[in-house]
This record gives sequence, structure tokens and C-alpha cells, in this order.
Amino acid sequence: MVTTGCRRLTRSESVLGTGRGPTTSTKETEVNIIGIMLDSFRQDHVSFYNGGNPVFEGVPACRTPHIDAFATECLVFDNAYPEALPTLPVRTQLFTGQRTLPYRHWQPLTEEDISIAEILRCEGYTCGLISDCYHYRAPSMNYHRGFNAYRWIRGQEYDPWTSHPPRRDVDGYVNAHYDEVWRRRVAQFLANTDGFERDDDWFAAKVVDEAVEWLRLNRLHDHVFLWVDCFDPHEPWDPPARFDTYTDPEYRGKRLIQPLGGEAEEWATPDEIHHVRGLYAGEAAFVDHCVGRLLRALRELGYYEDSVIFLTADHGHPLADHGRFLKGGDRLYNELLKVPFMIRLPGGEGARRTDAIVQFHDVLPTLLQLIGMSNNATSMHGRTFLDVLRGDSDEHASSIITGYQEAPDRCIRDKVWSLIERPIGEPDELYNLIEDPEERVNLIQTYPEEARRLSQAFGSYFRLGSEMGTSGVQEKGIQGKYELASGAIA
Repeated sequence: MVTTGCRRLTRSESVLGTGRGPTTSTKETEVNIIGIMLDSFRQDHVSFYNGGNPVFEGVPACRTPHIDAFATECLVFDNAYPEALPTLPVRTQLFTGQRTLPYRHWQPLTEEDISIAEILRCEGYTCGLISDCYHYRAPSMNYHRGFNAYRWIRGQEYDPWTSHPPRRDVDGYVNAHYDEVWRRRVAQFLANTDGFERDDDWFAAKVVDEAVEWLRLNRLHDHVFLWVDCFDPHEPWDPPARFDTYTDPEYRGKRLIQPLGGEAEEWATPDEIHHVRGLYAGEAAFVDHCVGRLLRALRELGYYEDSVIFLTADHGHPLADHGRFLKGGDRLYNELLKVPFMIRLPGGEGARRTDAIVQFHDVLPTLLQLIGMSNNATSMHGRTFLDVLRGDSDEHASSIITGYQEAPDRCIRDKVWSLIERPIGEPDELYNLIEDPEERVNLIQTYPEEARRLSQAFGSYFRLGSEMGTSGVQEKGIQGKYELASGAIA
């Protein structure tokens, strides 16, 4: 890690203080950077995006008033996508500005990687990381590298935080289809969260509390970079009672906080499926509440008007939209790929909504150019979309490709069409995203020329590493392999 020998940029070099940027005062160009990551937050569960309409029949629309209010002051992207999935490859893209799909899987930062914290710390920023994403702190992982300070909140999902059995009866949280492996996973989470009673006991609230304290104590620095990484609304979904209002009050079945893989109808009744969807909505609503607390603290502490603040999710989450819960390499539909992504400039300048296509490896080059440090981004795969941020354009990438590095499936899409390339022997799929956003009607036979056009936009290089397919992996597939690699019980 390089921490010396860096040349500090002067204020006059910042894009914010020159040309047609959102501000023209050089006094305002040394800005703080605040990143808010929400794990597994579907775009269609943010009211600003879907107009407050229910996503599923029988489940009330998820209410997100705090993110909605923040969005009105931001440049809001409809088409922001992970460059590759899942959790840690996404963080690699955001932290380094580099692609991961052809050759990077679930792995630590390498010695050759240079992260956003290392860059900004070298340029005089004080950098903090606050997270309950237990994959960060798993053995051998080093995503905290370069941060001046980092704080972990323990106990999420299968994090082996406790070794005692849960006080609650696991039978109340599983049905007859859960085998012993899944029962142990649920039991770990229950043991980790035994005793949670007040809203402040839940993980998202703890993350915000730690972030607010860090912001308060570090206000004396000239400028800071804070990455707030909230693992919720990642499963298991067990929202506080005050936010658990999206499930049917007449439901008397099991509280299935952790859905299974496989076809949902094979392990859950229709009522159970609705219940799980309601638990997710409650979790998302609680996360919005906690984000509101963080945004309020940013205002009270004076960061709101001298910071670039961006909010996003690493990916969404399938809720049996296409028959299955849980993430996986074969579920490359809107419910997994569409994420909220919004950036607020100081003063809320340039707030609007755009359909420009961007990917996560584009974010770091954009931030660096925004604060006058684009000379740090010349080796990155990502391309700056500052012209979109400044309101000069609504065009960036013409199309994107994404998927799991270790899975054979790939999704290539533009503003209108989405092509899902399946393994040999399985039919490919083509959807019109404008006319059919739920991706129900496969038009591969009707518009083969659109499929060929999209497929040819990216060479075979982007399919490297996918030949192994998914045969022989666990029920939860590649995603389960990754999660269990972080020290959880099998």
C-alpha cells in the first residue's frame, strides 16, 4: 500500500470547480465522498422507481420514503448494473474500477489491486469502512486494506459469531422440506440474533450507529471518504416487528426467514411464498428507515452540503418471480440485475433521472474525475460518465454484459433488449425490457437479429471461466459455495 510520495491536487484542478461543472466556486471543490451500499435491494422495491405500486399480488408495496426523498436530490439511474456477480466481485468493481467477469471470482483483493481507499488516502482523504457484511472480514479477505479505520458488526446470516444453540425453536422457522444442512444455517442466524428486541438491535441500525459516530468524530478532517456497507436486506429476512407489516396477518404457517433454492412450488405453498415476499419487503422498509437516520445525521453534522453521496445495491434478489428464490448464475433477470443507483452532488445540483447505461466499474473513474483526480484512473477498465452526471448526455455504454464468472449463463442487454445466453443444450432467451419488464415472453424466435446483435457486442473472452457450468454444486449453487467459504457451517 502506498501512503507517501503523493502529490495533492489543488482545488483549481477539480472538475467541480471548472468549466460546466455543477458548481463554479473553487472553494467547494474539496468534497467528502460518502458511499452507501445496501445488499440485495431490488430496484422495484424503491417507491421512487416503481411509483409505489405493489410488485406482487397480495403483498403491499414496499414503502421507502427516505430513499425516495433522497432520490429527488440526486441523479437517479434506471440502468445501472453490476459488471459481474455476486457480493465480493461487485465490491471489487466498485473499489478498483476494474472488470471482474472474465477472470475474477469470489476472492480477496490481490497485491496488484489498488483500491479506492488507497487512492484517496494517498491524496489526503481520511477513509473509513463500516459494515456488517461478514464476507469482508472472513479469513484471508482484505477489502479493508487502505482504510484508516474499519469497524465490523458481527452476526449476519451464517456468520459463525456464536457457538451456542438458539433459544428459539428452529421448527418455527422451517418446514418439512428443510434438510439438516438448511436447519443448521437457520439455527446459526437465530443464535446470532437471540435477544433482538428494539429496532436498534438489528444489524442495519447498528451499521448506521457506527457510521454516525465515525462521521462525528472525523468531522475535523479536511475531507473524508466513508463506505457504509449494510448487508440488509440480504436474507435471512427477519424484520423488526414495527416493520413486519407486509405479510398477511391471517397467516399461521412457519416463519420462513430463509428461503430454499430450487423451484419454489416444490418446497413452499402459495401462502408461504407470499409470506417470504412480505418478510423481504419488511426488511427493505426497515433498511430505508435506517438510511433515513444516516441521511439525517449527514445533514446535522454538516456533511450533506459538502459531500458527494451515492447510494446503490450490489444486486437485487429473486423472489420466485421466475419460479425460484435466491441468487444464482441462471437467474439473470431484472429482479436480480436491476438496482437502485443514485448520486447526490453538493447542493443537489443537476438532480434528474436518466436511462444512461452504466456499470459498477465505471463508478470509481467517475468519482475521481469529479474531484479532479482522474489521473489516478488511467489504468482502470471503467469509463467515466461525468458527462451524464453533469447533464450533458444521457448516453454512456451502448450495452452491458454480466453474469457469474463460474456459471455458464451470460446476460447482454441495452436499453430495450435483454439477451440471456444459456449453456449448450438450453434455449437462449430474449426479452423486450420496455414492453415486457417482467420478462415473461421469450422473443428469441421472433427477433433473432436482435439476439445476434447483442451476442456479437462482446467477444468470447467474456465467457472465459464459464465452461464448468453448475453441475454437481450444492442446492444453493455457486452463491451458496461463496457464502459458505466465509466460515459458515455447512
